[in-house]
Amino acid sequence: MSTAAVLLETRELGARRGNVELFSGLSFAVTEGELLTVRGPNGSGKTTLLRMLCGLGEPSAGSILWRGEAVAAFDTALRQGVIYFGHATAVKDELTAIENLEFGLALAGLPADNAVVEEALRQVGLYARRQVPARRLSQGQRRRLGLARLLLAHQPLWLLDEPGAALDRQGLALLAQTVAEHLLRGGAALVSTHQDLGIPAARARELLFQ
Repeated sequence: MSTAAVLLETRELGARRGNVELFSGLSFAVTEGELLTVRGPNGSGKTTLLRMLCGLGEPSAGSILWRGEAVAAFDTALRQGVIYFGHATAVKDELTAIENLEFGLALAGLPADNAVVEEALRQVGLYARRQVPARRLSQGQRRRLGLARLLLAHQPLWLLDEPGAALDRQGLALLAQTVAEHLLRGGAALVSTHQDLGIPAARARELLFQ
């Protein structure tokens, strides 16, 4: 049996907010096909960690490795290998649902095949509203638009910060299915959440913040 490759690793990672230490000495690895759930109280540094892992912040101590190589903030390897799905939906209000997805693909340097984009919107229940400006979508629909972005993502590691926020029961089931299928394809996910999202995974661990 082949051993799953390590995608991302942290070594003695630390983070501060002003004079306050959020966490220190944090060491873990995320491998292909693995679900790592991050749990802890508000303000413990979970969002800071995820933003750091996708290259949007510098640690106060320690190092981050991508496929065994040390990386710094805004490193090209992180941008190509990691997608971050945060509290904010990263949706441009002036663009339609379909234009938002096409814009995201263009930023990633990927072809925006119209049929593929429309199918992603169909899967998340937004096909009928594909030409509607995002400012007219509800919060739940904007989160579903984020799920469509994940369906089109090519990055092997997904960093999801409270991905179930504003989703109804059907939306939560779709989220769980989307992440599970990503894991089966050999991808990995690091998920910060207060909810039990019910994501089926052959290999799952928890990272607990104090």
